[in-house]
Amino acid sequence: MNAPALRIFSYLPNPRLAKATIAARLCGVTLEIRGAPPRELARWLWDFDAHPLGDGEGAGETARGARTGFSGTLHKTDAFLAAQPFGAVPAAFSPDGKVGVFESNAIARAVVRLAPERTRLYGDDPYTASRVDAFLDASLVFARDAQVYLLKLASGSVKPPTHERARAARDAYLTGIEQALAPARSFLVGDALTLADIVFAAELALFSAERASRRVLEAASLRPLYDDSLREAHPRALAHFAQLCAHPAFTPDLGPYLEKLDGRNP
Repeated sequence: MNAPALRIFSYLPNPRLAKATIAARLCGVTLEIRGAPPRELARWLWDFDAHPLGDGEGAGETARGARTGFSGTLHKTDAFLAAQPFGAVPAAFSPDGKVGVFESNAIARAVVRLAPERTRLYGDDPYTASRVDAFLDASLVFARDAQVYLLKLASGSVKPPTHERARAARDAYLTGIEQALAPARSFLVGDALTLADIVFAAELALFSAERASRRVLEAASLRPLYDDSLREAHPRALAHFAQLCAHPAFTPDLGPYLEKLDGRNP
């Protein structure tokens, strides 16, 4: 087995991490993944050598106040913060731990750049590569509002303004995806699967986690944003999502995640 080209530390499962693992599966890059469910990461040392805290570890010098998505105290080394200046996960590292790569889209880009052979995942030329980048950039606007919305749902504190921002971000993003797939395109960029498709599938899979909080929405008298009406409003986008989720490179990551959501929402 080849030595890992990247080590990635993250909470698990994480559809945004799937951007990297799907790309790695498609272009022959070996990854080392470390992590645990979100609630367990408070008992981990956040470092290149990330691991559950042992006896005597977790002293005051590594204690940091938690931010987005976490609460309480986390334990992050100075080396971790030097490599990961925003202190978030997923956090990727070069094999020697000296170079950190942060943000899930950038980590996925790094995977493709590390491919041992030529791949079309980043387009065929500077123009299509830039078009891939454009889709990845557009996904960030959607992803930011979606993350705020999902965190508020998880905490049971979602309010109409947050719900409305998420709805507007959802509609803007899916309208663009729908247009890009017209009139009968199979992929977002060119005639082959690219990072644009991978990122789209991962972000929409994460957004579908709203389904786990239907009771919170009902209590707040808010309508679901991920429901059957999306297929009517954005048929090409949702059909593309379904096809991608059935792809052999996608199912190991997105399949179990979506099946768990389906099981919670029969």
